[in-house]
Amino acid sequence: MSRFWKIALIVIAVIVVGAVGFRLMHKPGAAADASAQAGGKGQGKGGDDKDTPPVPVTVEPVVKKDVPVYLTALGTVQALNTVTVNPQVSGQLMTLNFTEGQEVKKGDVLAQIDPRTFQANYEQAMAKRQQDQALLATARANLERSQNLAPQGYISKQDLDTLRNTVSQYQATVAADAAAIDSAKVQLDFTKVLSPTDGVTGIRGVDPGNLVTTTSSIVTITKIHPINVMFTLPEQNLDLVRNAARGDDPLEVTALDRVDAHAIADGGVLKVIDNQIDTTTGTFRLRSEFSNDKNDLWPGQFVNVRLKVHTVSGGLVIPAQAVQRGPDGDYVYQVQGDNTVKMQPVKVAGEVGDSHVMIGAGLNVNDQVVTEGQFRLKPGSKVKALKPGEVPAAPTAEELQKAGKKGGQGGGRRGGGN
Repeated sequence: MSRFWKIALIVIAVIVVGAVGFRLMHKPGAAADASAQAGGKGQGKGGDDKDTPPVPVTVEPVVKKDVPVYLTALGTVQALNTVTVNPQVSGQLMTLNFTEGQEVKKGDVLAQIDPRTFQANYEQAMAKRQQDQALLATARANLERSQNLAPQGYISKQDLDTLRNTVSQYQATVAADAAAIDSAKVQLDFTKVLSPTDGVTGIRGVDPGNLVTTTSSIVTITKIHPINVMFTLPEQNLDLVRNAARGDDPLEVTALDRVDAHAIADGGVLKVIDNQIDTTTGTFRLRSEFSNDKNDLWPGQFVNVRLKVHTVSGGLVIPAQAVQRGPDGDYVYQVQGDNTVKMQPVKVAGEVGDSHVMIGAGLNVNDQVVTEGQFRLKPGSKVKALKPGEVPAAPTAEELQKAGKKGGQGGGRRGGGN
């Protein structure tokens, strides 16, 4: 084959290959398939967002109400009076007339000391007075007779003065005898050990049969009706408390359990604000008083104290569990008109009881906020408000894990778990 024909065949082959390739690249079916696949993927993604069901949540409105403002502190319960009962005379303890832990009244007989020696001393003093009264009567009779004889000169003036002095001497002796009787009577009465106050007896310090002295402790009595609760507050609250205490009504105080913060005793009132600030702690002491009719408070008990200082009129209140903590501060999920949610920053102005908070900024009255179901939400999520009494399903392990990661970045709820 000549060179010419070789070149011609090569050129023809190149033209044929090029034509086939061009036809394949511009085949209408392939383009349609590629477009269909691309369109299918796009439609599939858009269809997923459109078909996602709304998240079930519980929703509550922001309400407007008068909100009490509280200061809280750790307090210690103290008896109104604590008295250690000691004998006032020495002797053998005969009986104890109380049961440990018993409530006693002022004047109740708690113990009896052997009275025989004191009874004998009392009777001896009584007899001594009778003897001296007889001598006084004789001296007065002698003086009277002598005074009748003095005008006739039958008795000297010196003897008459002696008789007068003798009467005065016996009068003083009888007066001393009366004082000795009173002293002996007091000592005899001291053999009955009386309760000096109302209160509750503690554990006895001595058993019957022992010899007791004035330094022996028989029992300690604590007065718990009413009872005190002592607590401290930071010095920056001093002006607030003092101004609030100037009102006509005493400030209300509630004692709360330290574990679950339920009210142990209410109806307490603030009695005293201490007259100085502790320079080492920067706090000042306060004393409150409770009637303690049901013995809810016990001396030495630790409690949380809630002091009501004033009331805010028209405060905005929501459940505490609606407030979430994020890296930029507190926020809530607010439900909008199209049933989607947005993250709304809020400022918490204070706690209202055990389950609600007052909002200082970020919300308006009647705004709807999510209180349960926040684990499944993100800005723009569609929500479905559940009926009263219904609660969202518990979060899955995957949702909890995501929530944990979110919490590690500053997220989490303020008022409890979902």
